[in-house]
Amino acid sequence: MKWYSVLIFLGCLLIGCKNHGQLSYVTKLPKKLDENSGIVTLKDSAIWLIEDRGNPDKIYNVDFKGNLLKELKVKNAKNHDWEDLAEDKEGNLYIGDFGNNSNKRKDLVIYKIPNPEIEKGDKIDAEKIKFSYPDQKDFPPLVAELNYDAEAFFYHKDFLYVITKNRTIPFSGEAVIYKIPAIPGEHSAKFIGKFIPCKQDILCQVTAADISQDGSTIAILGYGKLFLFTDFEWDDFSKGKMKTINLGATTQLESVCFLNNDTLLLSDEERGNTGGNLYTLKLSK
Repeated sequence: MKWYSVLIFLGCLLIGCKNHGQLSYVTKLPKKLDENSGIVTLKDSAIWLIEDRGNPDKIYNVDFKGNLLKELKVKNAKNHDWEDLAEDKEGNLYIGDFGNNSNKRKDLVIYKIPNPEIEKGDKIDAEKIKFSYPDQKDFPPLVAELNYDAEAFFYHKDFLYVITKNRTIPFSGEAVIYKIPAIPGEHSAKFIGKFIPCKQDILCQVTAADISQDGSTIAILGYGKLFLFTDFEWDDFSKGKMKTINLGATTQLESVCFLNNDTLLLSDEERGNTGGNLYTLKLSK
């Protein structure tokens, strides 16, 4: 990435550039969710969100008009650094507490909670899916091996697929895919494969992921770019066809999920006078 592109991107994060690019604005999210880091939708009129490090151990339900409908305290859980949300076919949610900026953590965990739509109270129980990366030997590793942070995962057929966020110095762009059983307990993640979405520092770091309801498309989000995988076979979906979409957005995009097989929902953190919004993106066939 050219140095002036980096300056423009960082400047937009600091002072705000109201450029949504290809994204269609839906609504402003509640102010208390200015550090939203993961979204899922269980019905076509509202989303569930989490926030990242330093925020409450809660999940939030917001409709497409920006109204906060419900918030639930997640019991038996701690927001060390919640970075993404995933859901299974039964409506169970998975909270990825695997933010690991410095690559030092030995307490990585994914919290599984039952369908929050049917919870009548203001609290919800969580089960722990603890895991470790099988190839990480040092905490932290050398700077050229800083690839054990993660902000993205999705559920598919009883497994959770985690995609790492590259922090290597110099930046290699490589993202690694790991597979973890979606059952409570302690697990060693299984290495699946790796790929390079692109090599532009910052813009090419993976921040969220989801899989379409029909299982045919995997969306992986970066800061301003979207990577779509199709025509793949399991487990290493990176060997399929990858399409790169330049979103043209300049905000800190942190979350993505499928509303339906052809439409994505995305959200960004609020920075300065920009972000903190919900958007849609229609995928071309």
